[in-house]
Amino acid sequence: MSSKRDWFKLSLDLHRFYSGKLEVIPKVPVRGMDDFSIWYTPGVAEPSRAISKDAELSFELTYRWNLVAVVSDGTRVLGLGNVGPEAALPVMEGKALLFKFLGGVDAIGIVHRARSLESFLTLLEWLEPSFGGINLEDIESPKCFTLLEEAQKRLKIPVWHDDQQGTTAAVLAGLINAAKLTGRSLKSSRIILFGAGASNIPLYRVLRKMGVPASNIAMLDSKGVLHPDRDDIDKLFLTHPWKYRIAVETRGGGLKPGAGPAEALKGADILVAASTPGPGVIKKEWVREMNKDPIVFAIANPVPEIWPWEAREAGAKIVATGRSDFPNQVNNSLVFPAMFRGLLDVKAKAVVDETLIAAAEELARYAEERGLREDYILPTMEEWEAYAREAAAVAVKTIELGLARRTITYKEELERARTIIFTTREKWRKLWEAGLIEKPVEVV
Repeated sequence: MSSKRDWFKLSLDLHRFYSGKLEVIPKVPVRGMDDFSIWYTPGVAEPSRAISKDAELSFELTYRWNLVAVVSDGTRVLGLGNVGPEAALPVMEGKALLFKFLGGVDAIGIVHRARSLESFLTLLEWLEPSFGGINLEDIESPKCFTLLEEAQKRLKIPVWHDDQQGTTAAVLAGLINAAKLTGRSLKSSRIILFGAGASNIPLYRVLRKMGVPASNIAMLDSKGVLHPDRDDIDKLFLTHPWKYRIAVETRGGGLKPGAGPAEALKGADILVAASTPGPGVIKKEWVREMNKDPIVFAIANPVPEIWPWEAREAGAKIVATGRSDFPNQVNNSLVFPAMFRGLLDVKAKAVVDETLIAAAEELARYAEERGLREDYILPTMEEWEAYAREAAAVAVKTIELGLARRTITYKEELERARTIIFTTREKWRKLWEAGLIEKPVEVV
């Protein structure tokens, strides 16, 4: 398919043609009435009795072992903003499609009208018995930060906010390899985080855990650099403790209060822009002022903050965006299907930053083994072996951290993940080739 196609019109037409993207089909034999007696009444009473005595058996006797809820209130959808729960549903369904096709994970989108933080948390607690994990999606900032932190405390299954953790892991993997290609060390690089929302705030936290000094990092929001001497610092203390903490720790990364992107990018090695969709949000003249062979990640969707060719014209050595139709797509779709494959296969109780780092390092290693280039710092979504590798790394790290209900070796999980992902793709292929998935004229 050409990148010049009208993706918006084509997507709308095909969503209407198929009436959505997913359906539920049985995976057990249903040959006659006797099988119904096994899967439903009277036979189903026995697994229910077993689970009533030991709730952990729900991970073995039901689909819970492989089921994730993709949950959103629709308050920050893609680049669209607060469009409401119904309008968020196509995105959640699409997320569920990627979960299944890329990771072999069953997922169901759940959109809702719970607007208060406490009602959202209560909803997650109510849902917990049905699922092996929760993927939070498209939730406004700063509510998303508190929601994730509190949900992780209350629930005994992994709770993941993909706009935070998934994007962070993908960016980190890309930065690891971009630094190698440009002869840099992340720990000694000057890093500018443009945008102080759901993506860059956790990235800052993870970079610190990777050993990057706070003084090497500057974060900018719409008012300029986060700095302890900023006029609104007291307000941030009350309304946005995450921004406040970064301002205090980084002290503006050596910049003066009120400094904007033009000043911040002078002499910088790395720019990670996760802010307002562009183009023109990041100026070519700012990129020209960065150090030699700079790294520019412009990951806003659907349009990056600066077009990749403009960044390269301005001197950028490595350029990445969030889009699949440009080289170096840095997208959380490289992470969340594999992350949950590994978490679910060890019946994880939680997911933490160390797990995220393990996934990022494995993703970067996979690309490095295949040969890094300026236009290839990460695998594409078509390289499905990368997902099995990530899943194995996640499973082993989860066990190492004492967060797993089940133990497995890297090799065992690698083979298990490969089998599950391959089987999922083969089922789809055979249905498609048999004509059981209708083919619209557009894609024949």
